[in-house]
Formats: sequence, C-alpha cells, structure tokens
Amino acid sequence: MDKTNAMRILDSKKIKYNTYEYPHEDGIAVDGETVAKLLGQNPEMVFKTLVLVGSDKKNYVAVVPVLAELDLKKCAKEFNVKSLEMIHVKDINQITGYIRGGCSPIGMKKVFPTIVDESALSFDKIVFSGGKIGLQIEMNPNDLCKVIRVGFKNIVR
Repeated sequence: MDKTNAMRILDSKKIKYNTYEYPHEDGIAVDGETVAKLLGQNPEMVFKTLVLVGSDKKNYVAVVPVLAELDLKKCAKEFNVKSLEMIHVKDINQITGYIRGGCSPIGMKKVFPTIVDESALSFDKIVFSGGKIGLQIEMNPNDLCKVIRVGFKNIVR
C-alpha cells in the first residue's frame, strides 16, 4: 500500500496507527455508514472530515461521527466566526490536496483550525479517512493534537 500524506506525517511523529482498506470503485466515494459496515466498525467511532469556509473567508475543519449531522451554528461559535458553510465539492482538492471521500484531517495542504466532536474522546481509537478513497486510519483521538491544531467540542446536532 502506498503511504498517504497523513500516514507519512504520523510516521514522522512516531504516532501509532492502524490502516484499513475497504472495497470501492476508483474515484467513487461511499458514505461513512457504508465504510463503517465494510470495516465491521462501530459507526459511532468512525468519523468524517468536513471542510468549511467562514464568514471571514478562512477555512476550518470539523471532524464528526459519520452518522451525526454537523451543527453549523455550534461549530461557528467554537471557531469564533459569525457563520460557516460547507465548501463546494469542486474546491476540495484545491483547498486540501485531497479528493471528496478521501479527505483526511491530517496532511492537508495547510493546517486549518480543526474541531473534532467531543464524542471521539469516549473511544480509545477513532477511525477516519487515511487520505484516499478506500483507506481509513485508526488511532487514539488524543494523538491528533500532536499533528494538527485541534480542539474537542460538542459540534453535532
């Protein structure tokens, strides 16, 4: 398996992680619930990475359980911006260096302020995109602080 940016960064910081691959069609993203089922994982510990743009025109990242819905108002309050909206799908690669369905919170082109839903802290390990479709990384959520600027807050509905 080729290493992704996310994996290279974790390796360079000597952070323990596991990877899982799941079957997919080239370039076609599957929803997080399906990924959890394919991996036999509890969907509450499988997270999706959402990239947002604030009213201040800056980008932000929210990492939430795949079955949960991001609360944009709560999230904006935590980032201390007036409002947030999802970036357009067509802009994902330009902003992050990743593609839709393969966007990892680790290893984006820039390190954006990131909030992970606090539910992650109730697990020893969480699972999220490894940086390409078909690849997931499993690691301790507390170790995210060693590689990205992250906070843990309640940001889901």
